[in-house]
Amino acid sequence: MAFCHPVFAYRGWHSLTGGRPRADLARLEDAIGHKFSDRDLIAEALTHSSATSRSRSYERLEFLGDRVLGLILADYFHAHCPDEDEGQLSLRFHAAARQSTLASIAREMDLAAHVTSQPGMDVAGNDSVMSDLVESLVAALYLDGGIDPVRAFVLARWPLDAAAPAATEKDAKSRLQEYAMSKGLALPSYSLVSREGPDHAPMMTYSVALDGHGTETATAGARKHAEQQAATRMLERIEQGNGSDG
Repeated sequence: MAFCHPVFAYRGWHSLTGGRPRADLARLEDAIGHKFSDRDLIAEALTHSSATSRSRSYERLEFLGDRVLGLILADYFHAHCPDEDEGQLSLRFHAAARQSTLASIAREMDLAAHVTSQPGMDVAGNDSVMSDLVESLVAALYLDGGIDPVRAFVLARWPLDAAAPAATEKDAKSRLQEYAMSKGLALPSYSLVSREGPDHAPMMTYSVALDGHGTETATAGARKHAEQQAATRMLERIEQGNGSDG
């Protein structure tokens, strides 16, 4: 059950961290590039729901952080890739926001070492948890300092390369096919849903269907972009489903 008010108030470092030394927090703040005015925020951002039934975990912050991160990434690619269409921008966006990318960033920062969780829980080995931690940290940054420290954090930590062709991220169809083969499923099936606009500037919607996973659709100015984007969305849904118990 969710509440719209704090369950209890706390000050200083989170009571469940066992009195984590300020030096540990200072090192993490250095890695983030921001000194928190409200350290309760960073404590909440690093508390897994398994740790306690009394205090807030990172889940509410993750909800906000997902949206804030999306805005930063969309703004970045929109500004730095002016000649690309929506399909190409979406490929870049989904590559930068997908679970595996966020989990990799969390591991580079060794976030698992700062997390409060149920004893014995393998935080570092769970991609879903690791990516959620990054999103919750983004929200804590946003609430503590606004959008500017979030943008600085993303630019410093994310593998953003607007100069690289979007084609470097157009491997979603291959990855989806490999997933289907590894699970003994029929290969993904792509089909044209609709085509609109003039011949010189069409907008095509394609769907991808995978046994046991339903369908996903995407629209772009070229068939290959729409298919890749649809495959990316299918992969993200599969990743979220596999990590839903994290």
